[in-house]
Amino acid sequence: MVMTTNTTHTTGTTHTTGTTGTTGTTGSTGTTNTPHAVDTPDSRLNFAKAAPKVFRALIGFDAAAREGLDPALVELIQIRASHLNHCAYCLHMHTNDARKAGESEDRLHMVAVWREARHFFTPKEQAALALTEAVTLVADAGVPADVYAEAAAHFPEEELAHVLALILTINTWNRVALSTGKVAGTDER
Repeated sequence: MVMTTNTTHTTGTTHTTGTTGTTGTTGSTGTTNTPHAVDTPDSRLNFAKAAPKVFRALIGFDAAAREGLDPALVELIQIRASHLNHCAYCLHMHTNDARKAGESEDRLHMVAVWREARHFFTPKEQAALALTEAVTLVADAGVPADVYAEAAAHFPEEELAHVLALILTINTWNRVALSTGKVAGTDER
């Protein structure tokens, strides 16, 4: 299987900001109605331009997290977190990256239901997917001891730290994409 090398998210597509709506009018109480913004992806901020130092730091964190990890595992983790976070932008990006790296369509289709299709994934990948789910959904039940122990059994300490860091970065990227209204299929890398 052919694997990718470091792939970074770029959420730097140009967005314009503006508002549309009604003009202000005075009602019977003497208050003024203010214009209402129409929330479209084009009306959201361009995160990379608005906070370039933060954006570059996130890219650096993402690159550092990937170091030493199997590129196929990197994509599986990013795909699963993107499923859970309902981030179509990142899901589209990472399934395409995985395909370009030689990932099979069968495995890509099974990531969301990996527990029911374990035979598509190695025990190490399964441990990483379970940890991805626990960390991504941390508010639901924390990171259960058995999930952490299974991951620790499959990854040496340094590699486990990188897996955790990758899970943290994809969750951050998902939140950036969702908050700024990124549209699936518009990745301009």
